[in-house]
Amino acid sequence: MLRRSKPNRPDEGQVVYRRLATETTARPSGPKEPRLDPALLPLVAGFALVLLLILVLGNLSIRRIEDTSREALNLGETYAAKSKILLELRVALTRLDNEARDRMGKEARREIRPPFDMRLDTARNGVANILPQLDHLPLNELPHWKTFRDDLAAYLELTKDNTKYTLGGFEQFHKVDAELDNLGTEVAKEQVQIFQKAEALQLSATRTIRLWNVFALLAGLAVAVATTWQVQRRFRQTRQSTEAARREREFSNQMLEGMVSAIAAVDRQDRIRSANTAFMRIFPRAAIGSSIHDQIASPEAVKLLEAATASHVEVSTYRGRWNLEQEDGVVNYDVYSSPLEIDGEHGQILTLVDVTEATKAEAALRRSESLAAVGSAAAQLAHEIKNPLGSIRLGVEMLRQYTSSDEAEKTISLVERGIHHLNKLVVDVTQFSRRRELDLAPADLQEVIESSIELVADRVRDKETPIETKFDAPSIQGKWDSEQLREVFVNLLANAIDASEPRSPVEVSVELVANESGARRFEAGSFSNGERARIVITDHGSGIDQKAQSRLFEPFFTTKKRGTGLGLSIVRQIIDLHGGNIEVQSQPKKGTMFRIELPL
Repeated sequence: MLRRSKPNRPDEGQVVYRRLATETTARPSGPKEPRLDPALLPLVAGFALVLLLILVLGNLSIRRIEDTSREALNLGETYAAKSKILLELRVALTRLDNEARDRMGKEARREIRPPFDMRLDTARNGVANILPQLDHLPLNELPHWKTFRDDLAAYLELTKDNTKYTLGGFEQFHKVDAELDNLGTEVAKEQVQIFQKAEALQLSATRTIRLWNVFALLAGLAVAVATTWQVQRRFRQTRQSTEAARREREFSNQMLEGMVSAIAAVDRQDRIRSANTAFMRIFPRAAIGSSIHDQIASPEAVKLLEAATASHVEVSTYRGRWNLEQEDGVVNYDVYSSPLEIDGEHGQILTLVDVTEATKAEAALRRSESLAAVGSAAAQLAHEIKNPLGSIRLGVEMLRQYTSSDEAEKTISLVERGIHHLNKLVVDVTQFSRRRELDLAPADLQEVIESSIELVADRVRDKETPIETKFDAPSIQGKWDSEQLREVFVNLLANAIDASEPRSPVEVSVELVANESGARRFEAGSFSNGERARIVITDHGSGIDQKAQSRLFEPFFTTKKRGTGLGLSIVRQIIDLHGGNIEVQSQPKKGTMFRIELPL
């Protein structure tokens, strides 16, 4: 029942489920409580103070870390710059010495040289270009730097004159090279000092930051002690009511989620505000807050929601029965609408009750009653036809003895064919109408199918139709009525051959499946626990349209020019007696597939 008193509007998006308010439980119309509890004020102030302290100490810590990192980086950059210059100088000096030696060797061999020795000049310029960099870097502060600088300049002068280089170039190069090694050793010693300085800076920064952290922890502890006693007082008062509300809410949620029926709350704007798991399974793309007009499911499912919420109800209302196509087959739902107040506006509770099994039971009962009535009438009709039919057959045989005309012989043959067809109809009707009893005995399914194929050998030869068999299991044993199953397979194989073009194959596959693996819903019947045999007969013929498929197992319905229309009705009758299922899938001009599943 819908509560009529106008409630306070909560925040947008909050779903409100209201109960009936009695005189004793109605909410008093007093002044509104303050939105911020007084006990929270010192807590908020304490937290603000702690946050401010953390912010200040964090900034100080970051600044201290940045200063330490900057100093360590400067030391590292200084060392890297020295090492880089010395390395470049060594490479350039080695190249200059090699060029000078090469020039001296050519003169000793008296080879013809160009008037300008470009390579030597280039190497000398390379060393000369590095010298100005040495004067502006911290290298000039190293010991023996001035001596090395003067010796290097002297070596450069020696390389300009081949005669001077021959007399003192080697000695001068070794001297400069040794001095360069000494400078490299001194720079390498600085690396150890840099590591020690950086480590000392880090330790100092770490100690400072730890002290600040201890101070922040003490301050936070003081704030916590000052505010805990106020919060605890308020907590004691609300703990009981909160626990009771939690238990009630948890019970309601469990009850809602545990319901088999799908339930959803829809507001005035046709938005889904709450739904249980069963509803989400039916509408997999639905979400809390989405509109029912969105593509949250198939078009038929969306039409169901739109029709159920087309008008706002004041009392619980039945919205009709709907059939939805889902992954596991067609599911039938009875749809109900109930009034609900959401955010001060009229909403609805939609309830979808799965009545698929009840619908199937009703259909099976109606079909049984219909078949019983048809069978009774057909049996009586067959009995009335059978007696005069025998007299007609006898009379025709007597006429054949007294005639010698070819034309009369043709007429008698035509009458005999009619009598034969009528007799077949009477036999089919008799078999269909009589109550069948199963003679269950251990049987091998492969043998039953192979013997059924032998019985349609004439049709196979006439249309040159290859029968392709595939048995996934070497032997599938079960307790069945072999003769009646053979009648099922002969009927289906004959129909497949008749529907196929000449030389078009008919495929028969047999496999053993477990209950858990076949998560399909069939039209009738139920399986016992355990394994079952699945037989699939497929042709690639003319196929069956959707309208004919819906009536395929009805008595006296046929798509052939000649036929009684009882073959598939008898097939289904036999499969139902075995506790199995049969379904058909077909498309026009693409072929037909019959799938049979029999419990072992």
